[in-house]
Amino acid sequence: MNATRSTRPLNTKQPVPASGRRSVWKSEKLVPILMLLPSLAAIAIFVYGFIAWTGFVSFTEWNTLVKNFAFAGFSNYQFLFQDFRFQSDLRNTLTFTILFIAGGMLIGLFLAIMVDRKIRGEAFFRNVFVFPMALSFVVTGVVWQWILNPTTGINLLLKSLGMTNVPSWFVSTEIVPKIHLGQIDFGLPLAIIAVAIAAIWQMSGFAMAMYLAGLRGISEDLREAARVDGATEWQVLLKVILPQLKPITMSLIIILAHISLKIFDLVYAMTGPGAMFVTDVPGVYMFETTFRGNHYAQGAGIAMIMLLLVSLLIVPYLIFNMRKGEE
Repeated sequence: MNATRSTRPLNTKQPVPASGRRSVWKSEKLVPILMLLPSLAAIAIFVYGFIAWTGFVSFTEWNTLVKNFAFAGFSNYQFLFQDFRFQSDLRNTLTFTILFIAGGMLIGLFLAIMVDRKIRGEAFFRNVFVFPMALSFVVTGVVWQWILNPTTGINLLLKSLGMTNVPSWFVSTEIVPKIHLGQIDFGLPLAIIAVAIAAIWQMSGFAMAMYLAGLRGISEDLREAARVDGATEWQVLLKVILPQLKPITMSLIIILAHISLKIFDLVYAMTGPGAMFVTDVPGVYMFETTFRGNHYAQGAGIAMIMLLLVSLLIVPYLIFNMRKGEE
């Protein structure tokens, strides 16, 4: 008896109709979108929505407790740029940013190079150097206010050692080289150095951690090849190591500059505006103008200027990274 054999192959998948493929594709795209919608809505409202609201308020006459949304044009911004205190804030922010970035990066790089030498107790030193990051800027400000107070802390130690001409630290109103520009004396306020020291102490460990990660990523073969070619250790550092750390250096500049441009808590806890506003910064001015002076439109104007300063720094960096990633 002849049995009829089926010529149909076993375990053959049936083709999926085009409509089915479209529905699967839609579901795969729809689920992630639905998962992201709450976060996108929150960002749209609480970030960009509030930025838009702050920008709107900065162009109004709302400078009392009574709301006044009458259009004021650029009068609030004009007032700020003609204001002695705000001009002082811009000067202080510029000098603080330079000191903070330079000091934090140089000390961080030095510590990273020392730790990278595989010293004994490396883990202990790494933890000690990074520990200040665990503190808030408020705690740092209070601690360094006591350390650098002219009557306590380090000055008390210097006086006990017989020194009479001790630094006045953050109470000094001296500015060097004192170039008169606009309504202010442009230069380096000596009092801002004390604030920069506290900020560098807190963030230099972060710079060390980033540089140390970069150093550990550099192949030892590159260093040995340079040494074989007759390069000294200093030349190896300048010609081999530092060029490899350029991306980390750029990232550090952006991060530290972002912190310095919007600094508030450290200055507020440590010195406040200071005499003649020598340690004042836009963040402190905005807080006092808005929530103590009830000048909401002017406070919003300060906030928008701070946002613009940060954007001028970060947006070009993001665009550069996007273009570099596409290449």
